[in-house]
Amino acid sequence: MEWLANNWYLIIATIAVVTLLVYVVGRFIQEPSETKVKNLKEWLKWAVVQAEIALGSGTGQLKLRMVYNMAVDKFPFIAKFVSFDSFSAWVDEALDWMNKQLETNKNISLLVNGGEKDESVDNIQ
Repeated sequence: MEWLANNWYLIIATIAVVTLLVYVVGRFIQEPSETKVKNLKEWLKWAVVQAEIALGSGTGQLKLRMVYNMAVDKFPFIAKFVSFDSFSAWVDEALDWMNKQLETNKNISLLVNGGEKDESVDNIQ
């Protein structure tokens, strides 16, 4: 009992270190896997198109917030493990994809900008 009284600070320090290690290992295990990130990036293509349809051009920050909110609802790990800057970069990648599609795919352009689908065009990529 005297040993515990004399070395209480070592016991507290050991508990703190073990707790920290468990936290770090647990966080590492729960990090998004490469597959989750790949799926998220593919889903972001759909989300940026939906945001463009809903909000139109010239509303970049609002679209980013809309896509972020939709993504957090669909993929809860984003809020815990992905920085907003990383997420924003992924959205930029999806926007580049969308802009390329708007230039090359008439059906996607009509969908985003309004209008009827042209059945003669079949360039969905």
